Amino acid sequence: MKILFIGDIFGKPGRIAILKGLPILRETHEPDVVIANGENVAGGFGITNNLADKLFRYGIDIITGGNHIWDRQEIDNLIESHTNVLRPINYPIGVPGNGSVLFETKKGGKIAVINAQGRIFMRPIDDPFRVAKKEAERLRGKADIILIDFHAEATSEKKAFGYFLDGIASAVVGTHTHVQTSDNQILPKGAAYITDAGMTGAHDSIIGVRKEQALKFVLFGRNVRFSPAEKDVRIQGCIIETDDATGKALTIERIDMPVDIKGG
Repeated sequence: MKILFIGDIFGKPGRIAILKGLPILRETHEPDVVIANGENVAGGFGITNNLADKLFRYGIDIITGGNHIWDRQEIDNLIESHTNVLRPINYPIGVPGNGSVLFETKKGGKIAVINAQGRIFMRPIDDPFRVAKKEAERLRGKADIILIDFHAEATSEKKAFGYFLDGIASAVVGTHTHVQTSDNQILPKGAAYITDAGMTGAHDSIIGVRKEQALKFVLFGRNVRFSPAEKDVRIQGCIIETDDATGKALTIERIDMPVDIKGG
């Protein structure tokens, strides 16, 4: 199975990049499934019903989230009505939405996608390690492949999570920092791994935000209304190829593709 994973889509520049660039990536790599982290798609904060529908029309099959998934008031209705829009599975019992989904490709292959959130430098929610492992083990008999989007801040926690799920998951892809790492690899027991898939949006920025706004916040400690930057727009992510018979990954390659969004 070929899996295209797209790093955090940030604001309108990121959305236009998907509209214009995803057809090129589909033609080049011929993925069986396209997964994207979409928690920042609405102006950099959250996701709406309308924007989720747009991403699905653009060709994304599954949208994962993270800590910013809750930034829009309509999120409860969205994640209850869209099973392919995920929130981290390790939020407490009673939180609406789904932390995993079983998806069947057009070729008949089945992939389980799990979304989990880290705790270091983030809100101290339930243990992502044990919760994700339990869910992956539950889904192993139903899916050919299991991919986990681990939305976390600390590289150490992400590396630990990758090794902990190696041999259970087929792939562990990190999100959240918006900075793509160069450590794409196959772990000893066969899981594809990358600490962070990167960001789909404007890279002449500070993690997607206009530089002058982010610097004002950092230098003066004042509340600043952030807005997406617009220059050097790129789609970042990775393409993963797996062996459906064994559930192990064969390759993982980074994607860093410039996209001209003028006129979008």
